[in-house]
Amino acid sequence: MFGLDFLLNISSFLTIIAIISIFFIPYRYKAHLAASAVLFNAFATSFLALHVLTGNNLDFLVSAGSFFGNISIHIDDLSAWFILIINFSSITGVFYGAGYLKAYKDSSARLNLHWILFILFQLSMVWVCMLQHGFAFLVAWEVMSLSSMLLVIYDHNNPKTIRAGINYLVQMHISVAFLSVGFIWIYFQTSSFNFQGIETFSNSTNNILLFLIFFVGFGIKAGFIPLHTWLPHAHPAAPSHVSGVMSGVIVKLGIYGIFRVASFLGSDFILLGEIVLTISIITGIYGILNAAVHRDFKRMLAYCTIENIGIIGIGIGLGMIGIGNGSSLLYYLGFGGALLHVLNHSLFKSLLFYSAGSVYQQTHTRDMDKLGGLIKSMPQTALLFLIGAIAIAGIPPFNGFISEFIIYSGLVEGLKSNNLDQISLIVLTLAGISMIGGISILTFTKTFGTIFLGSAREKMHHKPQEVSYLMLIPQYFIIAAMLSVSFVPLFYIKPISKILHGLFSHFEISEPSAFLSYSENLSKISIYSTLFIGIIVLVWTIRLYVVRNKSKKMEPTWGCSYTAPNTRMQYTGKSFSKPLGKIFSFLLIERKQFHEIDNGEIFPVSRKYATFYHDFFETRIIDRITQRIIYAVNYFKFIQNGRMQSYVLYGIVFIIAIFILTFLDIIQ
Repeated sequence: MFGLDFLLNISSFLTIIAIISIFFIPYRYKAHLAASAVLFNAFATSFLALHVLTGNNLDFLVSAGSFFGNISIHIDDLSAWFILIINFSSITGVFYGAGYLKAYKDSSARLNLHWILFILFQLSMVWVCMLQHGFAFLVAWEVMSLSSMLLVIYDHNNPKTIRAGINYLVQMHISVAFLSVGFIWIYFQTSSFNFQGIETFSNSTNNILLFLIFFVGFGIKAGFIPLHTWLPHAHPAAPSHVSGVMSGVIVKLGIYGIFRVASFLGSDFILLGEIVLTISIITGIYGILNAAVHRDFKRMLAYCTIENIGIIGIGIGLGMIGIGNGSSLLYYLGFGGALLHVLNHSLFKSLLFYSAGSVYQQTHTRDMDKLGGLIKSMPQTALLFLIGAIAIAGIPPFNGFISEFIIYSGLVEGLKSNNLDQISLIVLTLAGISMIGGISILTFTKTFGTIFLGSAREKMHHKPQEVSYLMLIPQYFIIAAMLSVSFVPLFYIKPISKILHGLFSHFEISEPSAFLSYSENLSKISIYSTLFIGIIVLVWTIRLYVVRNKSKKMEPTWGCSYTAPNTRMQYTGKSFSKPLGKIFSFLLIERKQFHEIDNGEIFPVSRKYATFYHDFFETRIIDRITQRIIYAVNYFKFIQNGRMQSYVLYGIVFIIAIFILTFLDIIQ
């Protein structure tokens, strides 16, 4: 296709021009140039994606030599859906980032690197969705991982940030290792690096082991437990616009990979669906439990990402079980709910990270227990965070409710199975996802109340104020997109239905009429919820009108006859979530730093109390494995001893060994 060829070439050419130009333009225009490059690439690739969603697939072949063959650039409906999500999040991220970084007087070189990496980051994510050749896919995947890692360590003077970046990089390379094993296995079986080789392989042998290898590789990027431990470190360390795009989009490319591999499978859907469903519900519960107890609000949002990946995984598991059972409605509800939740989570999670970044920019702390009362000085940020909190909790009339309702409906549909094991698993999943919803409300009630309500718990070095409109406007665009999902769900469900109709092309799966009918009921729920909120606003307005001329007297809240209250007596994030932490203390590992009062200490001296939570899987599993590896490797430290004589001896031994092996005809 001429259009595909032309747009991709002009996009690549202008990207190179923009990257070179960033070095030479004045400091204040660097963000503008980066935003222009991101905008052009987004519009070019979104044009192709929209063309696919409203028409036919696009294909383009690039010759890569006799060994690798032709590299297939392929945009189908699934690719198009993810490309549109990537581009929207990247556009909001680059504009928010332009305002966010204005507060930091960074060197020109540091800013150059940051914006170059952001441009490459966006393009690499888009190319991951377009490439259908294993080797080229891994190259794009690696560029995406490296560029995002370098974006994470923007604050490279902080040792914790560097550790978070290295942790992220190591885990991403473990991911690449598993993906490489999968693609190499396919190549040796089919002599092809193209994705179609997965389908050829799946039709001739067992699917389980291959899928699990790819699931681990993509699951590390997505954040399924126990492959999630990079998330709580990387998101707090990264600048907030990078955190928003990473949480909103980059983890979804792990989901894209799982969808892509699953679409080529030919059998074993029920067993694999049950495995994915089990891992996903555990992931969701574990993520929201940790989010509920953490007081670093960016770390809390990172654990909420893990929770929502679990919800998306539940949809994927249901869809696979639907194929195995021959239930088209369960297939559409499961996969359809998962795809819609991919979009919804990218919207409200980027909104939450952006508003959290606004708080951090003005207060220079991520500890919610040091904050309070910010709704007075940052009213718009408070409103934006509140909307994101309502949406992520799955409460109408916002978009989180729409996709979660579809997944809930899929679980109810799954109860119609005749298999007792499946019914038992789905009942447990229903209980688990209900628990996730309840704890999610608790988590964001704690977070919003602690940060924005009450009074400041500690005095700030400067008075926080509302952030610039350059940071606020992208968030309002996100809310507009969220509301469009809530009130016009059919606009999004129709392309999802088209995606699902062609996703498993080797299966005859007809579109159930009941799937599209959900959109009408969901839009009515959104309208009625809005009317209910409107009634509350109307009553409040009438009240304000009635009392407008009456005298007002402000008094402190009654403190149970205590006459000298202070801000330190307010509820903290810790006190709010402590009962939950105690109930799940076997999973939520708490460490305390506190010197107990001695028996004979009649007049206790001043003490400091500190408490923090560790990740269960990181502390009990990954750290122990790492320690064992380091312990074993230390036995070989003598090899690298810093002595020149030893290194010369190694060379002589190597040459002698090669000579002997050649003399004995062991090697040619």
